[in-house]
Amino acid sequence: MKNYFSSDFKLGVLGGGQLGRMLLTETQKFDIYTLILDKNPEAPCAQICNEFHQGDLFDFDTVYNFGKKVDLLTIEIENVNIDALEKLQAEGLTIYPKPANLRIIQNKARQKLFYKDHQIPTADFSHYAFLEELKHSYENNIIEFPFVWKSAKFGYDGTGVKVVRTYEDLQSLPEGECIAEKLIPFKNELAVIVARNSNGSVRTYPVVEMEFHPEANQVEYVICPARIDSKVAEKAREIALKVASDFDFVGLLAVEMFQTNDDQIIVNEVAPRTHNSGHYSIETSYTNQFEQHVRSILNLPLGNTESKVAGIMVNLVGEEGYTGDVVYENMTEILKIDGVTPHIYGKKTTKPFRKMGHVTIVNKDINEARKIAQQVKETIRVISK
Repeated sequence: MKNYFSSDFKLGVLGGGQLGRMLLTETQKFDIYTLILDKNPEAPCAQICNEFHQGDLFDFDTVYNFGKKVDLLTIEIENVNIDALEKLQAEGLTIYPKPANLRIIQNKARQKLFYKDHQIPTADFSHYAFLEELKHSYENNIIEFPFVWKSAKFGYDGTGVKVVRTYEDLQSLPEGECIAEKLIPFKNELAVIVARNSNGSVRTYPVVEMEFHPEANQVEYVICPARIDSKVAEKAREIALKVASDFDFVGLLAVEMFQTNDDQIIVNEVAPRTHNSGHYSIETSYTNQFEQHVRSILNLPLGNTESKVAGIMVNLVGEEGYTGDVVYENMTEILKIDGVTPHIYGKKTTKPFRKMGHVTIVNKDINEARKIAQQVKETIRVISK
């Protein structure tokens, strides 16, 4: 086995955001040498990696040349130049997740077609190369309101997704390739993180429940374990395992799902990386998702994914009406509460709904943890000077 620890092995990461920053905590624990590529010189990873390279993740030459400097390449964001990754892979560089997986997952239309081809349950949808085709479908009674519009590319944190209920909503959509999805009535939004290494060893984290902000369409709370029936949880786990297996995925795959009103599980979308729905694991799990990502891409034995204690994660996002140098108000107040751990991502500038950090609340009683999470959410403020 290759020696990754305190050696000349170089791990490259495309993206220098908060996911990369939390990943670096684990590479530092193992003394693995890291190189980060990000276009922002003040990216959260910039000050704490071994080497920071500034550059555009979509630029072929930038990504290709960065790949030539490393022994293994991974990502913390899927919006990267896949052509460059495929050339690097053809020249012998190990890249996880695989470029072929990223090419599918990067485009929501391709992702949905993959589920259909592999008999993975998902909402019915139509695919449109142009917005005009979607409008034409509505005008000819082929689709009807309401439906969920999703941009095929580059959506994140609630951008690129809109529930279309009226003709005015339809007229306000941006141009470009998209899908229109049937609006599914559901009880819960769930997620399962699957870890898989190149030997095919696989572990799943417990099913979590996600509560969303109604306006920003961002996760506000992640609750682990999900407050659902054990049979529903097992069904969610089995579907997540099938998705990872059908992709022949290596790394960490977050599978986001809906629990319908009649307890069916349907896949919404996946993220081929560490994920917001797994941040709770830093405090609650025997092996957190970031360490597990390192283990899976380096083909090391996978760690125990069980939780030691119940946990809830609260996202800290910039408050509406504030843009500028960030100030975290009432931090000492939340630190007085037992079981509360804040994580600040190192972003110097806040703007409305920008993810600036998260707080984990651990408690033996999940319902008590949920109450404290509400208290934390109402106490801490992310504002500007």
